[in-house]
Amino acid sequence: MMYDWNGSGWGWGGWLAMSLMMLIVWGSIVAVVVLLVRGTGGAYRAPTPTPGEAGDQALRILDERFARGEIDAEEYRTRRDLLRSR
Repeated sequence: MMYDWNGSGWGWGGWLAMSLMMLIVWGSIVAVVVLLVRGTGGAYRAPTPTPGEAGDQALRILDERFARGEIDAEEYRTRRDLLRSR
């Protein structure tokens, strides 16, 4: 039987070369898939709030912190007035 072409096999160098080639092939496939997904808008981006919405959200968070007792009434009024002045 001829397994390695009359005893002139590649030895460990052949295994190393084949392993590296397999890594390159699979790496290329993964890279192409990633580029295709990114190119077609696959990444989700949360909508950015408008300036009015951002202020409303900040006031809502401030109200929640005051309701939980994390800040006192004086700090609440100071921060609320600062947020409303913007």
